[in-house]
Amino acid sequence: MKTLLNNKAILKRLAIAQAVNTVIISASILTLSACSDTNSITKESVQKQTSPAVAKSTVTIAPVNVAPGAPGIDPTWAFSGKTGIGTSYEPYVDGQYQSSAENPVSKVWFSLAQGVLTETMYGMIHNAQLKEMQFVITGEDFVDTEKEDTISTIEYLHQDEQGRPLSLAYKVTNKAKNGQYQIEKHFFTDPNRDSMMMKVLFTAFADGITPHLYANPHIDNSGANDIASVEGQALIAHTSNADSSVMTIKSDVAFTQASAGFVGTSGGLVDLKDNGKLDNLYLTTSNSDNNSAGNVALTAQYPTLNKAQGSNTLEMNVVIGFGADKQSSMANTEATLAAGYDKVLSAYLGDEKHVGWKDYLASLPAINAMSANTTDDGQLLYTSALVLKAQEDKTHAGALIASLSNPWGDSVSAKVGSTGYKAVWPRDFYQCAMAFLAMGDTETPKVAFEYLKKVQVSQQTPEYVGTPGWFLQKTHVDGEIEWVGVQLDQTAMPIMLGWKLWQAGVLTDAEITQWYQEMLKPAADFLVTGGKVKLDWNETEITPPNTQQERWEEQAGFSPSTTAAVIAGLVAASDLAKLAKDGQGVEYLAIAKQLEASLETTMVTNNGNLAKDNKPYYVRISPNGNPNNNDKLLDNNGKPGLDQRTILDGGFLELVRYGVKDASDSVIQNSVMLIDDTSLEHNLRVKYEFTAKDGSTVPGYRRYGNDGYGEDITTGLSYAEKGNTADQRGRVWPFFTGERGHYELALAKSTDTLTPEVHQQLINTYVQGMETFANEGMMLPEQSWDGVGNPTRYNYEMGQGTNSATPLAWTHAEYVKLVRSMTDKAVWDFYPVVADRLK
Repeated sequence: MKTLLNNKAILKRLAIAQAVNTVIISASILTLSACSDTNSITKESVQKQTSPAVAKSTVTIAPVNVAPGAPGIDPTWAFSGKTGIGTSYEPYVDGQYQSSAENPVSKVWFSLAQGVLTETMYGMIHNAQLKEMQFVITGEDFVDTEKEDTISTIEYLHQDEQGRPLSLAYKVTNKAKNGQYQIEKHFFTDPNRDSMMMKVLFTAFADGITPHLYANPHIDNSGANDIASVEGQALIAHTSNADSSVMTIKSDVAFTQASAGFVGTSGGLVDLKDNGKLDNLYLTTSNSDNNSAGNVALTAQYPTLNKAQGSNTLEMNVVIGFGADKQSSMANTEATLAAGYDKVLSAYLGDEKHVGWKDYLASLPAINAMSANTTDDGQLLYTSALVLKAQEDKTHAGALIASLSNPWGDSVSAKVGSTGYKAVWPRDFYQCAMAFLAMGDTETPKVAFEYLKKVQVSQQTPEYVGTPGWFLQKTHVDGEIEWVGVQLDQTAMPIMLGWKLWQAGVLTDAEITQWYQEMLKPAADFLVTGGKVKLDWNETEITPPNTQQERWEEQAGFSPSTTAAVIAGLVAASDLAKLAKDGQGVEYLAIAKQLEASLETTMVTNNGNLAKDNKPYYVRISPNGNPNNNDKLLDNNGKPGLDQRTILDGGFLELVRYGVKDASDSVIQNSVMLIDDTSLEHNLRVKYEFTAKDGSTVPGYRRYGNDGYGEDITTGLSYAEKGNTADQRGRVWPFFTGERGHYELALAKSTDTLTPEVHQQLINTYVQGMETFANEGMMLPEQSWDGVGNPTRYNYEMGQGTNSATPLAWTHAEYVKLVRSMTDKAVWDFYPVVADRLK
């Protein structure tokens, strides 16, 4: 305690010294100037102060409260395999998120991985403010970090009798590998403020255990330009920009000391790793005389716990508040702390005064019946409903992102801001909107559909020259353009979604007619004629159905999956044109029929060397629409392009899903047989098998043969961690298990073999198959480990989600739609108008 008081006294004197730039100090303190780091104050140096009778001198010293070591090590993002994500549920007001005194809208999102809090966003959903926050624990002869030195479990704070989650509030329990402590943490946001709460129950099982809260800010989506400071009992971070967001961390238990520094040089973790003590204390990383910024860390030390003395527990609430300035950030933090754990958590779930997550779930009329067609009593179904809704921006209502993660984040630079997967792709967007509709949520898909106008190319699109009507490849949620490739399926899917919403009665005849004129007709026209495109780097001419990029955004040409969407979109457009009394619909239908008739000449090979008994099959994509020659695909993801006939891709199943082809079509079935060939070499092989919870075997599928979008099989490095290599390998994507399940359901219907026994077997194989890929927090990944090659630094096990992107909205959406399809005994994404009109 004496050391602490001496520390406070010397820091106070140094603050005064900074103001006047001159200070009278004891001769003993002059020993500081002999240190190599004149900006540090150690406990030992403070304790060297002796008698006040020592002769005094007047000197000028550098501000000793400013951390050295700027800018710190290069920043990265966090591990992308999230076990949980969260935000508050906010109801729409007239189809928008409108904040008011009665209904404040909280714009904070968080993620959990490896037992700790990871990327936390404020403002717009892609605007990260924090990379990580965890405890660093010191004891006799050890310095632990939660992430590395504990065994973590996660569960939901709110569950019903079937174990189905009722909110995105979590309890994470981290048990020390050395057995000396346990940390229980509860995570959720405050629905009434821009802040989140972490309740902590820290238990020591030995003496001398000291917890330190360690935070690594990445303010406004970058970790290279931050400033950190300790102000009273608050830890504060912002950038050097005038319009910076501000983050404040406070707890309802006082820390004993704290420090701000640069990661890897003067931050608290480096300090603690040195000797187990937080003994180089800095009040800030920057001041008026030393305006430095970089990758910063904030560390707060809490009282030491001693089992023998009966003081072995620490219980506290930690709040992270955000704001456009320090005042609002601090106000949000303190107001959430004052409200307390019980009230904030109650509002998050939903109570008599607040609409919360349990109310959203109660508004979904279909999910109770759907739960009967799962193998986990609907646990993953409820999780998926929550996860999908959580991945919507709250400034731009209806903006549905692909994932609340940055793929392979811990090996990706955070020097410059990037959205990662926290952005809008109309294709992923379509999958999510259709999943909402499948659960009986009619508001969200309607708002989402209306949002799409924001990302459609028109003559008003900044710097665009060319034919309008197509939808941008990837944008920020506010419509800011990020990627500019033309993908024809992403132009067809808004038409398909509009038709589905109209058929479901979500859009009236008048509404869909208006949207047809404003948005869907220009899209349909582009699917017919294409045209010249000039935007950013992209200067080309599109001639449908030849797409500049297929659904994996990597190849140009004639794609079965893209063309399936184009045909369905044009048929849907022709139906809407009839309603709108637009004669152009006749041409849309005629073109759709022509495209269907040309599928086998442009995308089916009759002489591929993978063919069994010379049976024709669909190629992944034909660059020039000549599938029987040896055209090579483009090199990508480190992989050299191979003969088009050697690459298998399950995208042709979309032809069945949308109603373009019958499931019993012979070429479709030939192609399925090849996809299932497990004797192919690993580079070309697509199907792998996994063990479900009941011990049965369930299937998983890669995107296509020769996929390089994944970890290196030799080095185990993350995708492109040290540049692309030919040994990179794309893994199994769990939503393909859902796509295959939809096909098998369609096949059973087509062949009149959908008996109760077959129906249950489909559920056991494909619904359970997707459930098998969920992690301990019931998050579904983009990719799962297929057992091929180096298991990486994470020692992945078969079927475990990788560090690519978890949760992936598309995967959760596919699961929801599959369960709805099994419930209805009919494919949810099927377009009967397509099947009828193409006869």
